[in-house]
Amino acid sequence: MDTFEAVRTLLAVRSYQPKPVPDDLVRRIVEAGRLTGSGMNGQPWHFIVVRDPETLRKLGALASSGSYTAQAPLAIVVATEKSRFAISDASRAIQSMLLTAWAEGVGSNWVGFGGLDKVKAPLDIPAGHDVLAILPFGYPARAVGKGKKRRKALREVAHLEKYGRPFE
Repeated sequence: MDTFEAVRTLLAVRSYQPKPVPDDLVRRIVEAGRLTGSGMNGQPWHFIVVRDPETLRKLGALASSGSYTAQAPLAIVVATEKSRFAISDASRAIQSMLLTAWAEGVGSNWVGFGGLDKVKAPLDIPAGHDVLAILPFGYPARAVGKGKKRRKALREVAHLEKYGRPFE
């Protein structure tokens, strides 16, 4: 799948087949995050790869918006060092990982965006780090409508030269 097609069709996936994600794909997903651009090359991110079913159940219980993490065969927890660009850099890395997985038929969804302090202890994440997201990954349990998104029209969100002049 080419890059634009992955962006165009990426959807949130919240239920997964019990089929494991192959090791080589897990490595590519994490590499996609690691290779993402970073402000002043600070690379303030840490990616904790979780496959243990008991730990996945704990993560699902600790993430109020992502109980479905408990049924995923894989999750990547994204922690950040405190820095000026941490949230933007890690957000870019998350998008790279989501798109890399999606292009290979593996779905995910961003769980959290703050409020995940309880996740630190079971994963031994240092106190000086923040947990930005839990990304459960897996093959979708049912067919997903690739690209069927409700988005504002381009003319409503894109402007030409100045705000208010539609880009069409």
